[in-house]
Amino acid sequence: MQVTETLNEGLKRSYTITVPAGELQAKVNEKLAEAQPEIEMKGFRKGKVPMALLKKQFGPKVLGDAMQESIDGAMQDHFKATGDRPAMQPDVQMTNQDWKEGDDVTVSMTYEALPEIPEVDFSVVELERLVVKADDASVDEALKNLAESAQNFEDRRKGSKAKDGDQVVIDFVGKIDGEPFEGGAAEDYPLVLGSNSFIPGFEEQLVGVKADEEKVVTVNFPAEYGAKHLAGKEAVFDCTVKAVKAPKPAEIDDELATKFGAESLEALKGQIRERLEAEYANAARAVAKRRLLDALDGLVTFDLPPGLLEAEANQIAHQLWHEENPDHQGHDHPEITPTEEHRKLAERRVRLGLLLAEVGQRAEIQVTDAEMGQAVMAQARQYPGQERAFFDFVQKNPQMQQQLRAPLFEDKVVDHIFAAAKVTEKEVTKEELEKAVEALDEN
Repeated sequence: MQVTETLNEGLKRSYTITVPAGELQAKVNEKLAEAQPEIEMKGFRKGKVPMALLKKQFGPKVLGDAMQESIDGAMQDHFKATGDRPAMQPDVQMTNQDWKEGDDVTVSMTYEALPEIPEVDFSVVELERLVVKADDASVDEALKNLAESAQNFEDRRKGSKAKDGDQVVIDFVGKIDGEPFEGGAAEDYPLVLGSNSFIPGFEEQLVGVKADEEKVVTVNFPAEYGAKHLAGKEAVFDCTVKAVKAPKPAEIDDELATKFGAESLEALKGQIRERLEAEYANAARAVAKRRLLDALDGLVTFDLPPGLLEAEANQIAHQLWHEENPDHQGHDHPEITPTEEHRKLAERRVRLGLLLAEVGQRAEIQVTDAEMGQAVMAQARQYPGQERAFFDFVQKNPQMQQQLRAPLFEDKVVDHIFAAAKVTEKEVTKEELEKAVEALDEN
């Protein structure tokens, strides 16, 4: 086997691989000889099929397998010998298209090599980590929100009209073309006006009703309604209002605390304080991570694979186009050409991505099975009732596994760099942290 270099320019590489016909034939004979003892054919005992017949019957397929194995082996040996790591899948093309059995096989292999990335002294990186303590006002505000979410309803004075946000207790019977339909009736149904839990237009028509009042509500089922026999049809609901109730926030006391799993109000306040400070810490980490990436972006330079840059720029342009045109779900849109801004962003992403990958590899950072399991569980919770199907999908989909593993790996590498950098803490207000987070979206 012969590998000849035909291009070595920057990170671009091209080689010609020649597999001699004799080497191929020897590999075919070897494979057939290995398989011969297990092969049975009509007229021959197991293992006694003549080699000439085996070549005629199985030769073309075995030759194809041998050809692929030889080329793959040559590529592996080449990368091992040169130390090159291709940035993307190498482009391999057979060059002698008029090849016939008995000829040497010649293929071209073209790729872009990953660059040599220099060692970085992260101790020269200086960062501030913002720290926010949960003050009493923030805890009280969160308690108030909890009390409102746990609100009760009390009867309004007799004769009071229902307002938006009130609860009306109703009996109703729905009819289409004068006939009741299945699922269109209920008794003592508590409906909060403005909750948008009923058909569009239903709740609005009950604003202003009083207890003991009869009300006819006419609505149209949406055209995309789940029950096809009701979709798009007009329905008339005969409603009897049995009570009108005003919302009343729960009292902020020990009883409220027990509703949320705490032993006392003080214990609930402690839990809220911990949760708020955890949220602040997550936000502060996002700010620190961005500042770290900004520092790294200007700390080291190296050549970037042009093909990788082009692919990243195209992906960025495509993603931003869809964000600006959310109603266009498919890919049958005009050709999207990356701008200079897209290319600059692509350069940053590719440079930082390669740097973090190299740092992680040198530090032997790994994403554990337990960490992957937690990530899969977190994603699965977004599909209630379909968790098992999601787990199966991830298990069978290496690309999805990589999508989940990549951010975990990046965060572990970032933590590794944080540990080596000079990081000081600066206590700030919640408002100052919010401004810092908002600035992330502006850059």
